[in-house]
Amino acid sequence: MTKSNKRDACRLLFKKLGILSLPSQYIFLLLLFVVTNKNLFSLNSQIHSIYTRHSENLHLPQTGLTMVQKGVAYSGCKIYNHLPVHIKNA
Repeated sequence: MTKSNKRDACRLLFKKLGILSLPSQYIFLLLLFVVTNKNLFSLNSQIHSIYTRHSENLHLPQTGLTMVQKGVAYSGCKIYNHLPVHIKNA
């Protein structure tokens, strides 16, 4: 398809073809889930009334269970909270 050598790096081929890698697709779909279902999540400002620089982030519930932390909702919120503010507001 690309007439490349079988030893060529996949990253360059993905970039050339405009394809996201599998981890990038997973992160993209997690963020898409969070953005389309934002009403299911609460903001930190809804949990407490003190204004902080993280008050507009999504609230992550306190849990020690690895199964919950690897879940779609928890990990999606965690990745969403790491986005810059101008991307969150877009």
